[in-house]
Amino acid sequence: MDGDKLIRECKTNGMKDGPIRCILLSEFHAVAGSKISYQVPENFISKEVFDSIRTFIIPKPQLQRCTLTINTLGYKVIGYPVLINHVRYQRNAFYFNLCFVCYSWSRTVQYEAVVKKMSEYLLMMEEETSFLSNPDKNGNICNLLACILRDLNERQVATIVEGDTTIYLKIGRHKPDPPLVQDHQVPLLCRGFEDTDLDAWDLTTQQVLPFINGINHVARIAVEADVENQLVKSCIQNLVYYGVVLLLPLLKYSNVYMCTRALQKLTRSRNFADECRQHVQLQHADKVDSARPPSLFNILQLYSQMTHGVTLRSLCQRLCPRDNNIDERKLVSFGLQHNLIRCINKYPIFTGSIPTPKHKLYTGLNSFDEICCKTGLTPSQIEQEIDMDSNVTVIWK
Repeated sequence: MDGDKLIRECKTNGMKDGPIRCILLSEFHAVAGSKISYQVPENFISKEVFDSIRTFIIPKPQLQRCTLTINTLGYKVIGYPVLINHVRYQRNAFYFNLCFVCYSWSRTVQYEAVVKKMSEYLLMMEEETSFLSNPDKNGNICNLLACILRDLNERQVATIVEGDTTIYLKIGRHKPDPPLVQDHQVPLLCRGFEDTDLDAWDLTTQQVLPFINGINHVARIAVEADVENQLVKSCIQNLVYYGVVLLLPLLKYSNVYMCTRALQKLTRSRNFADECRQHVQLQHADKVDSARPPSLFNILQLYSQMTHGVTLRSLCQRLCPRDNNIDERKLVSFGLQHNLIRCINKYPIFTGSIPTPKHKLYTGLNSFDEICCKTGLTPSQIEQEIDMDSNVTVIWK
């Protein structure tokens, strides 16, 4: 993919990632000072631009072996300056810095590890064979940098073979930090991790994972696993970051759900529909289940009836999903996982003048699920209290 096409895709998708525009190698000459020894494409960074940033490219010894990023004049330069002290060099020292040059608007944190690894590789080659400082041995550097630039932009990976040495470079994509985990949220293991080996995880995760079943909320998991609540939240947040766990709303029969446009996927994809039918099938504890999976018609009927004002309890009473071999809990779980439905939550707001301690929770920002976890009350108890309190209004969103 060429640079212009990548830029267009980045801007179209609202991303901040951009290509590597140039790779340059700067050295400190005993007479000329800091200079560009090699760069690809050739003459990409002009002498005037380099002269304005040269003190940051080859910095003071205190900043050596640190990742430095300079954003100026429309360029963002990521480097890892290196100093080698040895008597074979003039002034008994050799300075160099391998830099990636990107657009000023580009996110570059994903390149920092690659720049550091490449610089450490060049350091090793210089110490062993004078790969950089000996003109007779460094004729291949331009070709080397050109291959790295092309492969990293096109495939995000590059392989360098120089003599008997091979090094692999790969651009790692950094995910945004996951949101904070709340007590009332329900973690669910993503597909492929149901039978994960507990020994592969840290001790806290080993204690928590057996209680993640798509039904237990975070506060209950902390109690049953006998692990401090905040530690459980940090553990689950880490699992969410690595795509092992998905967070769902607390399942209650008083909940109201609403179908989304994504429900169309069930009619457009035969494989997806079959996956749904297998997932929501009711399992019988007293015998090996030989019944056929529920029909897609019955599944769509249940999903399509989910709308404002219709609780899961009333839906089950009217359509009797278990008579059609459908487990309504799995149906809701599958729908939330794949965005086929969304949960409509209730948020109480206190409109009076003198609030009680419980009224202080009624801010319009705390849902019923959060209030249940904080007070230990059931949704029906909270609803009864609110119905009798003229100073509390409930909004749905």
